[in-house]
Order: sequence, then C-alpha cells, then structure tokens
Amino acid sequence: MIIQPASHLKGTLSIPGDKSISHRSIMFGSIAKGTTKIHNFLMGDDCLSTIECFRKLGIDIEMHNDHILVHGKGLHGLEPAAEILDCGNSGTTTRLISGILAGQPFTSTLTGDASIQKRPMKRIIEPLRQMHAAIEGKDDNFCPLTISPSTLEGICYTSPVASAQVKSCVLLAGLYANTPTTVCEPALSRDHTERMLSAFGAIIERKDKCVTIYPNPELEAMEVVVPGDISSAAFFMVAGLIVPNSKLILQNVGINPTRRGILDALLAMGGRITCFNERELCGEPVCDMIIESSDLHGITIEGDIIPTMIDEIPAFAVAALFAHGTTIIKDAKELRVKESNRIDTMCHELGKMGAVIRPLEDGMIIEGNATLHGAILESYDDHRIAMSLAVAALKATTPSQILNSECIRISYPHFFEHLKAVSTEA
Repeated sequence: MIIQPASHLKGTLSIPGDKSISHRSIMFGSIAKGTTKIHNFLMGDDCLSTIECFRKLGIDIEMHNDHILVHGKGLHGLEPAAEILDCGNSGTTTRLISGILAGQPFTSTLTGDASIQKRPMKRIIEPLRQMHAAIEGKDDNFCPLTISPSTLEGICYTSPVASAQVKSCVLLAGLYANTPTTVCEPALSRDHTERMLSAFGAIIERKDKCVTIYPNPELEAMEVVVPGDISSAAFFMVAGLIVPNSKLILQNVGINPTRRGILDALLAMGGRITCFNERELCGEPVCDMIIESSDLHGITIEGDIIPTMIDEIPAFAVAALFAHGTTIIKDAKELRVKESNRIDTMCHELGKMGAVIRPLEDGMIIEGNATLHGAILESYDDHRIAMSLAVAALKATTPSQILNSECIRISYPHFFEHLKAVSTEA
C-alpha cells in the first residue's frame, strides 16, 4: 500500500465493530440456549476464525448482510470437532476457547498461524492446570494445544499480568468447575467478558481488581449490538490530531472505562477530542467523537493506564512523534508478545522515516517535533503496526510504501478505503 502525505483530513466515519466484543458474542452465544442475534459484528479475519472454530464444534452460525445468528446449544451442547481447530492469527480465539474446551467431555486440539505458534500460552496453561485441566502444549508454552476431558475445580488465581485474555480464559473454565472461580489482577484489564457473560445470565461478582464467577449457570440467548472498536478508532483519532486543518467525526465508538486509556492519554497531551451523544449499547458505553488538529505536548504514561490502552500504544507512539517535547511509555512489556514485538518493530520502522525513538525493555522514549520522510516500511504481518505506520506516513514529506499491508483484514478490513475517503474529501 502506498500512502501519500496528507494536507488535511475531513469527513465522518462509522467505526467497525469491536473485535473483542465480536469474539465474545459468538463464543457466549454458542454456549447459551437459543438463538443470539448479533448486529455490527466485525467481519475481520480474527473474528471469522472464531466463527469457524465454533462451527466445527457443532454450532450452526448464519451470516447475513446486516446480522449474524448463533444457534446456541447451551453450556454443555458443544460436540467434538472432527479436525484440529485453526485459530488463525487470533490470540483471543486461542486463549478464550481454551477455557471453554477445558470443561468439555471430549479432546480438542488448537493451533494457529506462524505468529500464534510463537505467542506464549503458559500464561493460560498454568491456571488451567491449577483447576485440574488436562492441557498440553509444545514446549509447555506454545500451540498446538491439546485439551482433554477432566473434572475442573474452582480456584482463586492471582494473575501476574493484567490480561483480559488470561482472565477470560480462567473465568470461562470456571463456568464448568465444581466451585466458584476468582481471578485477581495487578491492574484492571478490559471487562467485556464480565459485562457480556452477566447479560447472558452468568452469576458474576466484582470487587476491586478481582472477579468471581459461579459455575453452571443457565445462559440464555440475547440480542447483541457491538459498539465500534476504540482500537480501530485510535488510528483516526491520532491522524485527525496530527494532520493540520483536520476535522473528523467518528461514530459509534465504544468508551468502556477499561478500554478508554488512549482517549485519556491523547486528551492529556492536549488533543482536541469532543465526545457527544453518549449512550449505552448492551451495557457498553458508546459515544460519537469530533477530532480536530491539535498542538500536542509530550507526556509520560505508565502504571494502571497501560492495560486500558495496550493495543493502542503503537498509534499513540505516532502521536508522540508530533508532540512538543519527549514522551515516555513504561510498564508496557506486554507489547513484546503481541502479533509482533511491537516495541522493537515500531522503533525500527519509524526510525527508517527519521524518527528519534528508543526502545526500553517495557516501553519507548519518543522525541517529539519529528520531521519524517517517506520510506519502505514492513508491517511484520501485524495489523496494528501496518495501520500505525500508515498514520505516520500521512505526515511524511514524501510517499511511503507499507509491505504486507493485507494483514489489516484482521481487525479493520476497510481501513485504507476510509483513509482515502477522509484524505480526499473537500
């Protein structure tokens, strides 16, 4: 993909459905009784991997132009898959479905693409084994994973990382345990699992940074409206702030408190972002946003805000390049085990364009007031890297080329179309 420098950005965009919530709507609909109807589902590759996995587990899922129907069979209605379950590039699919499969009376094997086979799975293997799950992985840490029948016991698990995928995996296994299961985290990770499972009928209690789930609930089908994904909105939030003479309206953006760190961080930098038309969709807070060109200043982000914006840090790093002063990102070591090592990839690729950005073990130091030139950039088959580099390229002095940019299909299939639309609008 060739990205031309932009003189301004104007227009209105409807943000695609939230990836995390789309995944969960399929999973929870499959283990609920009755037909769940899903609106604004994200038709990205990751979420389609979740659909295919549950189809192989015996769930009838209908895909229509404007909605999806999941014909759930209840908590104990899944059937053995006739083949290995392919999770594609999706860490969410791999880790969450492992919790569900740990409670099944049949054996399943999970795998994924080359990236998934390098991502750490010990973080779910260990707590599942504490629940007496029978789970094996390559080198005890990687896919393929084989999960065999067992009798699960509820535990109180203190997670060493603030990870919604780890928390959700353990809570989903807790649905099939013989006693309640509690997960405590060092900081609050995104809480879509707790919100949506409660809506489906699960019994969940939350206290501080701990959440408890009670086993064997009657989950009932429901209608789900998926909010727009703030992780996808983040690219246009940053683009609208850094490109001069810009004004963008972003519609239907989810602003869940455990996900809105990117919004709070950009506001703290002096970003002109106005939220309006605030409302709720299926228990999730949503708003529309006006984004206007801004005079940003560098800040330090660390601590509890990091889990609330971990997927948006590559986009945030681009904003920091065009702020006055230095921006420091700390406590974000989790970036090293995403689809790519996002600390090293962002530093290396932005460095090709002339950015002054230094990697830390758990973050980056970014010098502002950057002047970037075009370059040939590599996505590392990481959708968030590809889109972050595209936003940076809007501010370069010459065009840039992004290699292997088709990976954006994972979360934002129409990203380049949307980018072109707001770059050329009068």
